[in-house]
Amino acid sequence: MSDENRVPVLRITNLYKSFGALKATDGVSLDLYEGEIHALIGPNGAGKSTLIKQISGDYPSDKGSIEFLGKDLAGLGVADRAQAGLGRTFQISSLALEFSALRNVMLAVQAKSGSSFRFFKPVMKDQALIDGAMAKLEQVGLESRADIPAAELSHGERRQLEIAIALALKPKAFLLDEPMAGMGPEGSVKLTRFLDKLRHKAPILLVEHDMDAVFALADRISVLVYGQVVATGSVEEIRNNPVVREAYLGTEVV
Repeated sequence: MSDENRVPVLRITNLYKSFGALKATDGVSLDLYEGEIHALIGPNGAGKSTLIKQISGDYPSDKGSIEFLGKDLAGLGVADRAQAGLGRTFQISSLALEFSALRNVMLAVQAKSGSSFRFFKPVMKDQALIDGAMAKLEQVGLESRADIPAAELSHGERRQLEIAIALALKPKAFLLDEPMAGMGPEGSVKLTRFLDKLRHKAPILLVEHDMDAVFALADRISVLVYGQVVATGSVEEIRNNPVVREAYLGTEVV
């Protein structure tokens, strides 16, 4: 079925965000369909992380619309968008480093259940929370590291833990902001394989500088330069696009 006949899970239309004279996003439009990975690439400072923050609710947009599952997200904050099904990981890890991997995920399971954070109840003995969190750790391959403080996990394991936390919120779409950042080749290959399977749980809008990972994973790629989408297409279309080659000075996409 062509995209014209499908309803996107996420639709972004003419999105703008300025910081003083700087136009971080300048009329951005793109969409995300069920079962796909749509990669967003571009030089440093192109506006990629700003766009992710607009979608997730960290930044209000100056103009434009964001529709998720057919509903306009205008006026919804970060927590409400997460509850609606937007699962996000961060360019810079935001884990509770003093907590174990298990407890980090348990907090997300607890939040999704709608229960309050019960500081005076021994939540670590709540078997329902434990089972739900362990299931997510197993999905990302971290079950053997459940009792390890997040601070002691490797960089790659922390990124896996962030994805487990996102999974605990039962997302309908993932926003992944540079999940390969700081990883070595072996970690990137492992995470690439995991993300390839993850798309079948929920589609992924992927911001990433690792072009090997992008070309291996993406069904479509959009290229952002100075806050504007200059091209959208398949991997081969983007590889061979002269505008993209010029934007990257012939380095990253060749």
